[in-house]
Amino acid sequence: MLKKHKDKIFQNYSEHETAYNALFFIGGVLFDIFTLDDIDSFFSISQQALYIVIIGVFLYFDLIHRYVPITVNKYLEKIWIYRDLVIHFFLGGLLSVYSIFFIKSASLFSSFGFIAFMLSILVANELQIVQKQKVSLKIGLYFICIFSFFSMIFPVMLGHVGRIPFLLSLFSTTFFVFIFYKTVKRKLDDEVAVRKALLLPSSAILFIFLTFYFLGWIPPVPLSVKEIGIYHNIERSAEGNYSLYYERPAWKFWQSGDQNFSAQPGDKVFVFTRIFSPARFNDTLYLHWQKYLPKTGWKTTDRVPVQISGGRKKGYRGYSFKENYSDGDWRILVETNDGREVGRINFDISYEGETLDQKNYKLITR
Repeated sequence: MLKKHKDKIFQNYSEHETAYNALFFIGGVLFDIFTLDDIDSFFSISQQALYIVIIGVFLYFDLIHRYVPITVNKYLEKIWIYRDLVIHFFLGGLLSVYSIFFIKSASLFSSFGFIAFMLSILVANELQIVQKQKVSLKIGLYFICIFSFFSMIFPVMLGHVGRIPFLLSLFSTTFFVFIFYKTVKRKLDDEVAVRKALLLPSSAILFIFLTFYFLGWIPPVPLSVKEIGIYHNIERSAEGNYSLYYERPAWKFWQSGDQNFSAQPGDKVFVFTRIFSPARFNDTLYLHWQKYLPKTGWKTTDRVPVQISGGRKKGYRGYSFKENYSDGDWRILVETNDGREVGRINFDISYEGETLDQKNYKLITR
């Protein structure tokens, strides 16, 4: 009876392999969403490293099995049959971790585009035309995970983001590709096949990430903007708390502070931001003030450095203000020292014309 059910399950899996692979990929994503810890936690880093090892072992034997028959130990035979499910589950887990961290460090649009890119590669890997070419896109997905792992580990270790952590991540991923290639090459004599199956997708991934970096599209993980808003005044108490004064009406609940800033003569425009960074993190970010000009577009007016230090669970808090401004559309970009955007806020300024009595501003404390 048990064997009958087992054969039925295996037959069903054979007939709907692509659907099962996608299902286990999504399962890995959901599992890691509910178990995800802070980026610098020992558990999170250990979990990622374990996933990388498991996927690497299965991909190694799967790659060899394409060209040389492998005799699997009878104790591992049951797992070996479902190796694609195992690979997809752990790939889904890793990619969900990195996608979530990318979402936190970038705009939602670019982050969801990144996830869609991952899913498209997964689906394309199951197409017959790809399988006939024996180019494993799972290898490409795997090295996306390798690069993402290093690109998060090095900023945490060094305590800052920028070109050096990125270059170290790129070099470490390249070295990992080289070791993986040499290990597989010892088992296979067909060098052309190995290059096509391993070096081609991994080189493409490295090139894509290099291009994305110079375009400023790779989010500056592990930094993330937890809060940013525009205010009429900000005061810092001796205890380290910030008092934020604003006049936004209650019905504009989706705005952060006074994004429709009504200015009186002598008013200053304040921006408050709360930024997450791991413990022992010490870096400089910039509050990049820009005004929109109809003829030339966005023009920089100020780029104010803000020194941040990590370790505070609710995020590092800081602010800046501007005294000389004109009415119109404005935005402030939170940027790293290499120009990558962590977050932004758009707002507009309009003059009320004459000095009015002191307003009864609303107050929140951070």
